[in-house]
Amino acid sequence: MTTDRGPGSDRASDPRDAPLLDEVLELDPRELGAAARRRRDEGFANRVTYSPKVFIPLTKLCRDRCGYCTFAQPPARLDAPFMSIDEVLAVARAGARVGCHEALLTLGEAPEERYEVARRWLEANGYGSTVEYLVDAARAVLEETGLLPHANAGALGATDLASLRGVAPSQGMMLETLRSDLPCHRGAPDKAPERRLDTLEAAGRLGIPFTTGILVGIGETRRDRAEALSAIAESHARHGHVQEVIVQNFLPKPATAMAEVPGCDPAEFADAIAMARLLLPPEVHLQAPPNLSEDFRSLLEAGIDDWGGVSPVTADHVNPERPWPALERLREVTEAAGFTLAPRLTVYPEFALDPQCWIDGDLHFAVLDRSDAEGLARDDPGAVFPERTTAATGDVGDGAEVVQIGARSTQWYSGASTAPPLLIGGDPETPEAPPGPVAEVIEGVRMGQVPGEAEVTALFGARGPEVAAVAGLADRMRSSIVGDDVTYVVNRNINYTNVCTFKCRFCGFSKGPLSLNLRGNPYLLTLDDIAERAREAQEAGATEVCLQGGIHPDFDGDYYLEVTRAVAEAAPGIHIHGFTALEVTEGSRRLGEPLVEYLGRLRDAGLKTLPGTAAEILDDEVRAVLCPDKVDTEEWLEAHRVAHSVGLRSNVTMMFGSVEHPRSWARHLLATRALQAETGGFTEFVGLPFVHMASPIYLQRRARRGPTFREVVLVHAVARIVYGESIPHIQASWVKLGLD
Repeated sequence: MTTDRGPGSDRASDPRDAPLLDEVLELDPRELGAAARRRRDEGFANRVTYSPKVFIPLTKLCRDRCGYCTFAQPPARLDAPFMSIDEVLAVARAGARVGCHEALLTLGEAPEERYEVARRWLEANGYGSTVEYLVDAARAVLEETGLLPHANAGALGATDLASLRGVAPSQGMMLETLRSDLPCHRGAPDKAPERRLDTLEAAGRLGIPFTTGILVGIGETRRDRAEALSAIAESHARHGHVQEVIVQNFLPKPATAMAEVPGCDPAEFADAIAMARLLLPPEVHLQAPPNLSEDFRSLLEAGIDDWGGVSPVTADHVNPERPWPALERLREVTEAAGFTLAPRLTVYPEFALDPQCWIDGDLHFAVLDRSDAEGLARDDPGAVFPERTTAATGDVGDGAEVVQIGARSTQWYSGASTAPPLLIGGDPETPEAPPGPVAEVIEGVRMGQVPGEAEVTALFGARGPEVAAVAGLADRMRSSIVGDDVTYVVNRNINYTNVCTFKCRFCGFSKGPLSLNLRGNPYLLTLDDIAERAREAQEAGATEVCLQGGIHPDFDGDYYLEVTRAVAEAAPGIHIHGFTALEVTEGSRRLGEPLVEYLGRLRDAGLKTLPGTAAEILDDEVRAVLCPDKVDTEEWLEAHRVAHSVGLRSNVTMMFGSVEHPRSWARHLLATRALQAETGGFTEFVGLPFVHMASPIYLQRRARRGPTFREVVLVHAVARIVYGESIPHIQASWVKLGLD
């Protein structure tokens, strides 16, 4: 994909919005630092990200000889010129098992141009270049482990960048400096500024989410740094592709040409970070490695919003003498400074949420499968391996006609047997949210303000201690509104048919000519079958039956009336909870009868309440993906409005965790809150986490694998906050969440 305009020009800031280079250089240190922090907070609030990764040094051979580098080694010091695919996968699998999302593939630049041993190895293994082998290694990592490759292969041309785009969602190359006369680069032809700027531009034209940066303390001046940062900003203004800029401090290493050169002064380093924040467009993320500073909290004070890749498995092979801080230490420092810490993917959310523009089509699902609803990384502990299925042979015990094969994920997800993580402790003193958007909304609610779409969406973005603060507010509201009693109902679900003329793309239950046939043979219960099930339920102690099913092509509206009468006669006094907004709307349409009259007849036949299912997400942009031929948002709301008008109460459901994002959750809650203010007919809210296994849209690689547990907690907590006393009951779907 090549375009002169740049695929991301829509998201690129106008360079005229950036402070002039001379103005930034003239700011005194206090003004500079304060302005950098203010700009960071305006763009990213109090969230700091990091990438859980493994570092894979594919080859340490390099044709360049930089005066500060110990990564590059001569052939005599290496057991083999390149890591084998098996060695690469061993490292990647180790990272996947402990919850990493990124495989950083770093290597020397064009070693075959310098070393005969590299050329011979590549030729013997069928490769014409190091980049060709890198493509295969990245593909193996992606297919076997699901880790997302980030290719850091140095100064490449458009052809090589394009070949890597198909296997790596993001790529990177440090610009380092625009100075061409520095002694440290005399033996490094690939460090020529023109060559590296050409790579940066080519990546932009190809629509590659790109990481670049500068190296501080290698002989350049303060103005040199500012000019290099300005060049990055100008390239981003043309293409919108620079997702992050790394500002890295030079540290001397033994046995290098610069071993005796003093390391970058911390104050000078902080100054460079602050300049970067002001010279770069506000949407570009700013990173500094935490392992290269003794006091890495100071990097937050300088204006960063990202820690970069942090590995629980591998060393920093470029700086092996500087281990990464443990994740808990990183979290402690981040939160002590008033921020929250969130894991991300190799591609930042701004790019992950716009895959048509930024990500090769073959990689869309690989990114989606590891994403949460905000486009960040799934944050439950454990492994996320690619799910593979094959046709089942014989009875697999759950009615499905597919069975999973290969490595099993250990992360929690809805419908799994894995226990969820503990996000909220039993401490009666609920922690306060750190200053930021979530804390502001919580304070507003405490003051009696009614949250709108922006405020509700902000609550769904809670991380770390903010989650406990949101849950704590919801818990106090629960105690005040309904007390400490938790209720349940003994019921029986009666699904009278799994044949359906509608094509909801998430449904593994319906049976139609175009379905994936994932749930056994089509069936249609007789009225006697339904009556018998209701009678059995009542005899077993059930006080309610729930009636739902597909929209069978042979049904007319009288069918639902007949079912209601059959249940009422078979189990006198049992509460009949049945028929979605889709079913009653379709029933009245097929009879040519006004909905208000049709619902009145159902009420007279014995129907007591309607389920809120068929709502999915009340946002028509999402419904166009999930259920394009189903009732739209206004039709669902109207069905419940009419039901309430004839004395039938109902509930609100929301299926979440498939393709939608938090703003859609907010719209769903607010639309139903508005209807409740009008009718008062909703009795409870039920959150329904998307269960991805055997769902057609997931098997077609078009949906996430359900919500994270943090998102589950927030959906229920935020629903309590949004509805307040208007919908007093919040219900959890224990069959999807488990009982732990």
